[in-house]
Amino acid sequence: MTLERVNPAALPPPRGFSHAVTATGGRLVFLAGQTALDGNGALIEGGLVDQFRQALTNLLSALRAAGGEPGHLVRVTVYTTDVPEYRARAAELGRVWRELAGRDYPAMALIGVTRLWDEGALVEVDGIAVLP
Repeated sequence: MTLERVNPAALPPPRGFSHAVTATGGRLVFLAGQTALDGNGALIEGGLVDQFRQALTNLLSALRAAGGEPGHLVRVTVYTTDVPEYRARAAELGRVWRELAGRDYPAMALIGVTRLWDEGALVEVDGIAVLP
């Protein structure tokens, strides 16, 4: 399997994402949206950064259970109920991403929403991976 992260010079330099990712010769894994639920199904205490850490941990746990690793992610969508707060905490969120998922960034999008399925959730993360 081959993954190539494509960042054309004609676009602004990406920070914390890739503009495009190509994948050949692999198995697709579609990862359901994950919020900051703990193993008992309760939403963890804490703000956006804490919830992002738990949601990303949950997403990566599902990915690993399917046989993948963070570097296999080709697409991630982050949904948040507070885009201004997400932007204000971007540096902290980036540190969490690098700590848990490394520096191989997938194509990503951030979408502001009114509310998420899990009441009180501030962030939800879903993704697509390509495994060898």
